Amino acid sequence: MAVDLSLEWLGMRMASPLYNASGVMCRTREELDAVAGSAAGALITKSCTLTPREGNPEPRYHATALGSINSMGLPNEGYPYYFDYAQQFDYRKPLFVSVSGMSLEDNLFMLADLRDRHLPCLPEINLSCPNLPGKPQLAYDFAATAEALEKISQVYPGAFGVKLPPYFDPVHFAQMAALLNRFEGLRFVTCINSVGNGLLIDLASETTLISPKGGLGGLGGDYVLPTALANVREFARLMPDKHVIGCGGIKSGAEAFMHILCGATAVQIGTCLHEEGVGAFARIQHELAELMAQKGYQCLADFRGRLKTL
Repeated sequence: MAVDLSLEWLGMRMASPLYNASGVMCRTREELDAVAGSAAGALITKSCTLTPREGNPEPRYHATALGSINSMGLPNEGYPYYFDYAQQFDYRKPLFVSVSGMSLEDNLFMLADLRDRHLPCLPEINLSCPNLPGKPQLAYDFAATAEALEKISQVYPGAFGVKLPPYFDPVHFAQMAALLNRFEGLRFVTCINSVGNGLLIDLASETTLISPKGGLGGLGGDYVLPTALANVREFARLMPDKHVIGCGGIKSGAEAFMHILCGATAVQIGTCLHEEGVGAFARIQHELAELMAQKGYQCLADFRGRLKTL
C-alpha cells in the first residue's frame, strides 16, 4: 500500500512532517543547508537575538542513554545572519525563523524588520528558553505572555507561531489555550521546549554533567516524551483552529506517529538529530511510513488527533 507523508498547512506544502527543532543543526548556514538538503520536510533556524551570542560556558550539552541535558544559553549569529539566510533561501521547503530576543522590545524590533523585508519564512517566537541565568521563561507568566502577544500582533501582521515550555496542570493547559486562542495571527504552537532545570550526575566523578547554572539544564529525549505528548494532545484538543507542532522524545517512527496521533500537524526532532545527524530524517520517515502501512493508514490525516482513551 502506498503511503503519503505529505501535508499542507498555512499555505505551505511539506513532503514529510519531520524537521529540526530549533537549537539543533541550525546555528550556521552550513548546518541549515544540511537540513535543507536532507529528507526533512522543512527547517528552522537557531533562536536568534539582536546581536551574536557565544552562549553559556562549556560543557553545556551531554547525551545520556535516555536523552540529553543542555544549558546552551542561546548561542547564535545574531538575527541579521538568519534574516539574510532567509532572503537568499532557494530550497523548495518551508523555512521558519526562531526569534528569541532578550526582551520584548528586542522581539518587536526583529519582527518589525522581518515584516518590512517580506522574507519567505514564518517566525516561531520562543517564549520558553529555560537556559538563560536570571531570565525566567516568559510563557510561565500568563499576564506577561498576553501583553507580549498583544504587542507582537500589533507589530507583525502575518502568521506566526510560538514555542511553549511544558505545562503540567490541566488548569494551566486551559488558561494558556484560552489566552492563545485570542490571537488570530498566532497560527501554530510548538510543544514542547526542553523540561527546564533538570539535574544529571556522573556517579563515578560525583559531578554534574554540564557546567552552567550549577549543572541545571533542559532535558530532552526519552526523559520528556510523556510530557511532550500530553502537551501536544491537550493543546490540539483545546485549540482546534490552530496547528500544534510536536517536539520531544522523537527518535523513531513510533514516537513521530504518537505525536501525530495526539494531534500534531508536524514534528520537530532535537536530541536524536544532534546525536545521529541529518540521516535521522530519512530513517524516521521510513519507519513512520512502514508503521502507517502496517496499520492500514494511507495519509497522516487518517490518524492525526485520533488518540483513543480508555
